[in-house]
Amino acid sequence: MTELPQGATIGILGGGQLGRMLSVAASRLGYRCHIYEPGTAPAGDVAFTVTTAPYEDEAALRAFASSVDVITYEFENVPTSALDLLESLKPIRPNRRALAVSQDRIIEKRFLNDLGLLTAPWDAVNSEDDLSAAAEKLGLPAILKTARLGYDGKGQVKLDDDSQIGAAWAAMNNAPSVLEGFIAFDREISVIAARGLDGSVACFDPGENVHRNGILRTTTVPARLSPALRSDAVLIAARILNALDYVGVMGVELFVTAKGLLVNEIAPRVHNSGHWTQAGCTVDQFEQHIRAVAGLPLGDGGRYADVVMENLIGDDVLRVPDLLKARDTAVHLYGKGAPRPGRKMGHVNRITRP
Repeated sequence: MTELPQGATIGILGGGQLGRMLSVAASRLGYRCHIYEPGTAPAGDVAFTVTTAPYEDEAALRAFASSVDVITYEFENVPTSALDLLESLKPIRPNRRALAVSQDRIIEKRFLNDLGLLTAPWDAVNSEDDLSAAAEKLGLPAILKTARLGYDGKGQVKLDDDSQIGAAWAAMNNAPSVLEGFIAFDREISVIAARGLDGSVACFDPGENVHRNGILRTTTVPARLSPALRSDAVLIAARILNALDYVGVMGVELFVTAKGLLVNEIAPRVHNSGHWTQAGCTVDQFEQHIRAVAGLPLGDGGRYADVVMENLIGDDVLRVPDLLKARDTAVHLYGKGAPRPGRKMGHVNRITRP
C-alpha cells in the first residue's frame, strides 16, 4: 500500500460543506486540498487552492489534475465526461463503479438486490404507461423518484391514488424514474463505513435519523437497535464496500422493519448523518475518508460519547448565539451566505449525558 507523502495534494470535486470539512481534516494530517467547484465554494475558505470552472472545461480539468496526487469527491453527480478525463490522469477514490451505482437509483437497486440485500419493492418507470403498470403492481401509496440527480427530497413525488399518475409523471419531465412501494418501518438508521486501500473495513456505530420534508434534521447515536440488528447493519455496510472494491467513506441508509433491515440508498462519500462523529469519536468520518484515499491506515472509529447531531436549516442559523452558550454543544457553520428555506447552514453536535 502506497501512502501519500506529507505535503501531497488531494483534489476534491465539489466545494460545499463536506469539501470544507474534508479540507480541515486533510490539513491536520499534513495534506493540502485543491477544490474544483463550478459555483460558490464554502470549502475555499479553508482549502489550499480553488479552481472555479465548469465541469465541461477540459483545460481547467487537466490543470486541476496536474496539480493533485489523488482525486476524491464530496458529491456524486459529477458529469461522466469530466470523470472520464480525470480518471485518465489521476486515481479517483472512491472508484468509478461506486459512482456509477450510486448515481442511478435503478442501477443501485439492482446492485443491492443482486447482493441479496433487501430494498423497498420497486419498478423502473420510463413513461406514463410504465407508471400506471408499476402503480398497479406495487400498490399505492408509493413514491416516484427520478433515477438520477435527486437529493434532500428533490426529484420525488408521492402518489396516493391513480388520479395523480399523470401529474406525477409530468413532474419527472419524462426522465427515467423508479417507483418505490411504501414499506412499514420503525425507524431509519445509517451506518458510516470506511474501507482502506488495503481492504480493511471500519464502521462507526449506526445512527438513528429523523427527516422532515425530505431533509435530515437529526441523527442520534446510539440508535435504538438490538445487538443483532446493530451487527447486521455493520455487516451489510461492509458487504457493499467489499463488493465495490471501495476506498473511502460511504453512508448506507437503512430502514428498520419487522422483517429486518432494508437498504434505502447508499452515498459514496462522507455523509450528513455522520457529522456526529466529530463529537463522538477520536477519528471522525472526515479524517477517516482522508486516511483511506491517502492510503493511510484507517483510524479507530469507536464511539466514546452519546451524541445528537442537528442540522441548522434556513433560519435555524439565527439560533447560533444561544447555541454557542449551550453546555456540551459544538457548533459547525459552513460559511454560506444568507439563509433560505431548505438550505443547510451548519450543524450542531450535542453530547448527551445520563
